[in-house]
Amino acid sequence: MYNISNEDDFKYVMQDVSRYYFGARMNYAEIIENDMAPFKLKTILERYILRDIERDTTLESGLYYMNEESPEYKVFKQLKARIRVSQLKKGKSDRYQEKLYSVNELVDIAPEEKEKKGMIIRELVISKLALFAFTV
Repeated sequence: MYNISNEDDFKYVMQDVSRYYFGARMNYAEIIENDMAPFKLKTILERYILRDIERDTTLESGLYYMNEESPEYKVFKQLKARIRVSQLKKGKSDRYQEKLYSVNELVDIAPEEKEKKGMIIRELVISKLALFAFTV
């Protein structure tokens, strides 16, 4: 779709001192099977999100088409998730620029508008503190 040569480059789980990072090309089944993903997040996904959507749905697709009624929206809003997006910047030479959106900011942009802006969902970022505070 966007001349991406290796899909696996965007399938990862990483962490630093305060956050977890999930590559947007991962589907929910891959997150659940990944040893680096926190157990509590796996439980949250199975209990609250995967009741209503397919396990092979990618984070990219789920986040791109998410709306205020989506189970992903309710959970990721509670987790204070942020979404890293590459957005096409028009100019003399078109280029992509990264931007970090909150769940609310991303939901406010319709899929048609995302398409117009050339937005590509790259990463889901979840706060460890918010994950700790989430009651399962």
